[in-house]
Amino acid sequence: MSSSAAPRPAFTRMASPLAAVALLSAIALAGCGPATPGTAGSPGAIQLTVWADTSPDSAEGRLRVAQVESFEATHPGISVDLKQVIDPQDDYNDSLEAAIATGTLPDVLGLDGPNIAAYAYQGALTPLDDFLDPQVRDRMLPSLVAQGTWNGHLWAIGAFDSGLAMWGDRSKLEAAGVRIPRGIDDAWTADDMAAALSALAEQDPDGKVLDIGKNTDTSEWLTYGFAPLLYSAGAGLLDPVTGRATGALDGPSAVRALQTLQDWTAYTEPPTADAKAFTERRVALSIVGHWAYPDYSAALGPDLVLLPLPDLGNGTKSGQGSWAWAVGAGTEHPAEATALVDWFTNDTNAAETAAVNGAVPGTHAALAASDRYGAGGPLELYADQLERSCGSGPVTTACVTVPRPVTPAYPTITAAFSTAVLAILQGADPQTELATAAATIDETIDLNSGYTRTSTAP
Repeated sequence: MSSSAAPRPAFTRMASPLAAVALLSAIALAGCGPATPGTAGSPGAIQLTVWADTSPDSAEGRLRVAQVESFEATHPGISVDLKQVIDPQDDYNDSLEAAIATGTLPDVLGLDGPNIAAYAYQGALTPLDDFLDPQVRDRMLPSLVAQGTWNGHLWAIGAFDSGLAMWGDRSKLEAAGVRIPRGIDDAWTADDMAAALSALAEQDPDGKVLDIGKNTDTSEWLTYGFAPLLYSAGAGLLDPVTGRATGALDGPSAVRALQTLQDWTAYTEPPTADAKAFTERRVALSIVGHWAYPDYSAALGPDLVLLPLPDLGNGTKSGQGSWAWAVGAGTEHPAEATALVDWFTNDTNAAETAAVNGAVPGTHAALAASDRYGAGGPLELYADQLERSCGSGPVTTACVTVPRPVTPAYPTITAAFSTAVLAILQGADPQTELATAAATIDETIDLNSGYTRTSTAP
């Protein structure tokens, strides 16, 4: 890390819960890669370039083309050049960094939610405040508004969010005499979770009854999946007053939360690449997100039950956040670009996008109308959690989903925390690992003078 006052953040790949793949390099995107344009605009029309994280061959990619074409049909003075994923081996963040350096940012771009503040700090984004109807905030889930807001400005909004909880095998739970929580306010305590794991293990030949996802390398999953345990224990990744990790990430409550996670590993299978522990009914519980529902539902049918994560003392907590749309800095058409962002995230398009990618619809209306996430749907718990987002406020017992820290330091935070979690899952001392992570994060914050400098242009 440079010792200058405001070095560029060292970005880590944001392997989002939706597992979106990356775009070509900035040069290929800017001129060499095949485009997926919508209907051609009239001569002299305003031209907007859009980078999207969807494959043109996917259902979501085909929907994106249709959404662009419908936008052009209702905005005849605007033509959209849509460029979607071409080579999944290239890294989206590398492409964006190259575009910042060369001044070739698109007018509209998709980006992973946790990175929004870092890109805004770099001057890569245009604030939406002056061009977006204030009522748009009201239609969005509070989790998405919180994710896209930094330094007093709204920088990005998404068409969908994500869901994190714990899946259970009803037959196994009932056979072991384990109580099945009815919802958020009926979550297991830490003691309940320990008792459930013990009871389930007694009914299981190898005593391995819990799946917590792949844990053989550092990834965004380790932050998304397990930072909520910190908040549930009354801790956090950063101190809400000082904005630093020391005193929060390495404090007694955080250590207790990660010690609890480490205790659970006595009931987990060794990490494997097959991801079939739950679908093959080798385990009774699985901590993972909404994206597992199709496979889990197909495997377990009516035995599949969705449970809140355990309450470690400050209420059950869950993750939130996913990909969002932003306007690139330097665009010559900020109003028109913002109109396209508005279009991608309106009630209709939010509902259609979530229907094809399986994520949680990002507006209140789309969420209420969803067969999966609406009232009585099999994934209603995810919606209930997001409607009770902690947002940018304090993490109380009443709120549930917690944004990953909205700060330019986030790439360092997630890299340091995920490294600590991986080591703890493999048996390392939680206090030592969390103290190391906190020191690494604070060093980056100090090198950037607390990220007090603001910029609005690259």
